[in-house]
Amino acid sequence: MHLQGKRALVMGLGVHGGGVGVARFLALQGAEVTVTDLRTADDLRASIEALAGLPIRFVLGEHREADFRQAEIVVRNPAAPPTSQYLQIARAAGAVVEMEMTLFFRFCPGPILGVTGTKGKTTTTLLLGAMLREQFPDTVIAGNLRISALDQLPLIGIATPVVLELSSFVLEGLGEAGLSPKIACMTTIAPDHLDRHGTMEAYIQAKEQIWRHQHPGDAVVLNADAPVMRTMAVVEQRPGDVVWFAGPDGAHRLEGKRAAFWRGNELIWQDCANDGSATHAVICTRDDVRLPGGHNLANIAAATAAACAFGVAPERIRRAVQTFSGVEHRLEFVREHNGVRYINDTAATAPEAAIAALRTFDAPIVLIAGGADKNLPFDALAREIAQRARAVILLQGTATPALQDALRITGAGVVAFGPFDDFEQALDTARRIAAPGDIVLLSPGCASFGMFRNEFHRGETFRRIVQSFP
Repeated sequence: MHLQGKRALVMGLGVHGGGVGVARFLALQGAEVTVTDLRTADDLRASIEALAGLPIRFVLGEHREADFRQAEIVVRNPAAPPTSQYLQIARAAGAVVEMEMTLFFRFCPGPILGVTGTKGKTTTTLLLGAMLREQFPDTVIAGNLRISALDQLPLIGIATPVVLELSSFVLEGLGEAGLSPKIACMTTIAPDHLDRHGTMEAYIQAKEQIWRHQHPGDAVVLNADAPVMRTMAVVEQRPGDVVWFAGPDGAHRLEGKRAAFWRGNELIWQDCANDGSATHAVICTRDDVRLPGGHNLANIAAATAAACAFGVAPERIRRAVQTFSGVEHRLEFVREHNGVRYINDTAATAPEAAIAALRTFDAPIVLIAGGADKNLPFDALAREIAQRARAVILLQGTATPALQDALRITGAGVVAFGPFDDFEQALDTARRIAAPGDIVLLSPGCASFGMFRNEFHRGETFRRIVQSFP
């Protein structure tokens, strides 16, 4: 793809760095770059400042049809739906529609390992990156992590492994372009983003794009504990090899398969030859694991399966497991105050993730939940709250009434406070009702929009308020 002199339009600058990376990359490639975003210059100040000195034209607070008609290349933000009327205008005028990640796949010279899933994908991505860095120190980690992949291109050579976290929104674009990573890993599948995808079937189809366009010799890592993934693994559906992983209760499903799984206290890598013979290597034991929560044992197995499929030695994987202590905003210990532990799990933006967080702790829990709607059911989360939380603090948001209804019907008996439209007031209430030995857990099970810019802003605000307690 030649970009010199092309009229390029970046649709959605954003605040996470992806749009900034796209605009910078296009400008440095010699394209004539226009950035358009519905947000104002004040909202995007940090992103605009990051592009200072580059020959970029900004159209902010609106989209103009003329800009889309004149563009030869449009790079859309993942948040912009592919059905947008502006993208239709651009396509009708002959423009090529790309995303940051499709550009990255086209220009990246090194092998790409991609991770997706409803929950666990960030932890698995970073842990897989740590495993690879033990053997390949120049490994690059990027994607849906507030790290622009295109900004990393100068660091990548033909033998440099690249580990990417890929959301369903990004995978839509990769599917349209017919692009998949060499090693694809799917952690879990549960209802999420149904406000965007409409149905569970469409959401699964978006996730499947991570392996749909692989080539012979590539590999996909699937969760043997997930029935929907076992259905995916029909050999005729995909050209790549299937590698499996399972949590502590799934080893019985993996006889005769290439797989990473827990057997008792040990994580095993089972490698199978074409003649049916198998070799086994002990990767690590549970005593080596620093990550909290039983669900993270499955994440460790997922990362191990992908690393082994790529050729990382068991002792390198073990060293990474022994030193990996967790991820920001995911079951992150913030502080102990008056005998109460405060845990930031703001990245739990779906009910399934909040359920996993609730199951991590044995202590009484004061849960902070609620937020913006993604058209997801809350029945299972309400039952889990009733069983494991002694109180729930509700945050104002479009999804919160549905969570309240579910608590009344299936979670009867749990004490609920709120909903609060003031986060500081909500945390003050949690602080007052929590007793020594309790855990105050921010694991909302909902998106953050409305009260916060995004889930990271929510987690950072939680940390700031908790650290300010006298």
